[in-house]
Amino acid sequence: MYTGENTISKDVTDVTIQDGVTSIGNNAFSVCTSLSSIVIPDSVTSIGDYAFKQCTSLTSIVIPPKVTSIGYLAFYGCTSLTSIVIPPKVTSIGYLAFYGCTSLTSIVIPDSVTSIGQYAFTGCSSLSSITIPDSVTSIGNDAFSGCKGLTTITISNLMTSIGENAFRQCTGLTTITIPDSVTSIGEHAFYNCTSLTSIVIPPKVTSIGELAFSGCTGLTPITIPDSVTSIGDYTFYRCTSLTSITIPDSVKSIGMYAFTGCTNIQAITAPHRFLIRDIFPHTFPTAFTNPVSVSDYILK
Repeated sequence: MYTGENTISKDVTDVTIQDGVTSIGNNAFSVCTSLSSIVIPDSVTSIGDYAFKQCTSLTSIVIPPKVTSIGYLAFYGCTSLTSIVIPPKVTSIGYLAFYGCTSLTSIVIPDSVTSIGQYAFTGCSSLSSITIPDSVTSIGNDAFSGCKGLTTITISNLMTSIGENAFRQCTGLTTITIPDSVTSIGEHAFYNCTSLTSIVIPPKVTSIGELAFSGCTGLTPITIPDSVTSIGDYTFYRCTSLTSITIPDSVKSIGMYAFTGCTNIQAITAPHRFLIRDIFPHTFPTAFTNPVSVSDYILK
């Protein structure tokens, strides 16, 4: 193992690790802020936690083909890192692995990866597009939150859920395709994605979390599938471009203020029960509260 701890000067600029080393230990090059170049031999199979944390001068790195795991905060705060290719044997991308890599414009995720950890790419504000391969079955909470330059996302066809805050504050996001395999959309999942104009909610989704689409001011059409049974609090709060909404019969509960601030809604198609204030004192009276009156309620 190459640890680097207590042996590497924080002022080092170039490093070549000798062949035969199989792992880079935890904190090996952590806060080596002058490190701009490193050569890692093909013998390395793992990169430890915090290994290159806040190596702010590192612009590129080649991860060897035998590496199977990238540890927690491995490249956290590497603000000069522009691109990275993850080798085909890596199965998981750890918690906070590339958090705050603000210059990262592209990343290739191989088919071997099955999970992307929480906050893995949070704040990667220069990342413009990403393809999540079909091998990935789960995206951790906040995985891509704050990726303001992200415009398009292709999600794995095996994904079953979109975690809380997964794409929160991705203000440049214009299109996303959610596969039919997804059954739940977490809280704040697309919160404040102000450039998102349309989205198709898959037919197997049963729940839409609180504030999931809150602040999506460009969102115009939205179709809630018949599989959905609950709409969380503030789900579509301040979606100011929405003009109509259809709530299917399958929906049993609508959270407080679910459509508050949707000032351009002119037509609502909803099951009759949502107009009975005595039965739903905390849903209908607040769910469609607007400063302008809704002109057309279509009762089923």
